[in-house]
Amino acid sequence: MDTISLKAYALIVEEGSFSAAARQLGISKSMCSKYISDLEDKLGARLLTRSTRSVKTTSIGMEYYQKVRRILDLLDEANEQAKVESGTVTGRLRIGSPVSFSLRALQPLILRFLKQHPNVQLESVFDDSRTNLISKGYDAVLCIGELADSSMVARRIHTTTCAIVASPGYLETYGTPRHPSDLSNHKILHYTNISTATTWPFQSENEIFWQKVTPRFASNNGEIIAAAAMADYGVAYLAEFMISDHLATGKLVPILAEYTHPDLPISIIYPSRKNISAALKAFLEFCTCNESQSAKVTHGNGATTPLRTGQETGLLAQQVPSSGKTDRVGKVSNAGWTGRLPPGQRAGMDTRRRTVGPSKHG
Repeated sequence: MDTISLKAYALIVEEGSFSAAARQLGISKSMCSKYISDLEDKLGARLLTRSTRSVKTTSIGMEYYQKVRRILDLLDEANEQAKVESGTVTGRLRIGSPVSFSLRALQPLILRFLKQHPNVQLESVFDDSRTNLISKGYDAVLCIGELADSSMVARRIHTTTCAIVASPGYLETYGTPRHPSDLSNHKILHYTNISTATTWPFQSENEIFWQKVTPRFASNNGEIIAAAAMADYGVAYLAEFMISDHLATGKLVPILAEYTHPDLPISIIYPSRKNISAALKAFLEFCTCNESQSAKVTHGNGATTPLRTGQETGLLAQQVPSSGKTDRVGKVSNAGWTGRLPPGQRAGMDTRRRTVGPSKHG
């Protein structure tokens, strides 16, 4: 019995339709239907009940599917292991990543990966949304900012610093904030990928506090937030790699510079599967092993600025332990610690934390 019939059957059960299964297999719907008919004839049993609106398994069909799925998973695992051990990495790989980070920092990493693994069919998708990566068909997604708890596995690969900025024109019209609480009187441009909550973090000595803000404009794309800031529309909190060129030219200026901000994590997340493909495993190892070379931002003048790697910033929430094992989003397991740190906070730092409301600073 050939595996294509078994794969077609499993996909029909999982996708709920012949059409969806056929698309994934790259065959016609009629061919997919023939595979199932031939399979049922060989077994002498009906596996599926079909109607114009749905496809459902029979009781025999469901039990058969569960066993077939286990067989296919074992087969995939064996195939991938053989590829890894042979040193030949092949297969398709679909990676999602934010637009700004892709253009400014990820591009050289992708090109080196393609050179090192010529048999991998890589698709790099620029995507600023934070959606279910499985529903979009991603094998993994690179994210900037805080990660919500989920069933996904996360690996921190870099961190970057942040700054609060505005244009000289805006500051001339509305004045310069002198204290974080002054932001309640200013027009706020909020980059939602840094934090979905409408609070901005400030660090003074060993204490981190969070200032509530009311966005005039919010977006999951850092480029449009930076453009709005340069057009005198408000105050923005952004990763420095997004705005370094604009700071250098004076189109944006830093404000509240006497306060620092927690480093912003850059992580790669992927489904929690026992059997990840050889291509994805190679990409994860490549990102980790090439931190020092790949963590650079390319500016408009051709100059480069390094991002910070996980090893350089100490123990951080969501960081990969030295053992190389990945942790669930928001968890750290090395050194026997299983709690949570405030976003970006280092081990050993004062854990006091408070949120400041939009009161005026006297």
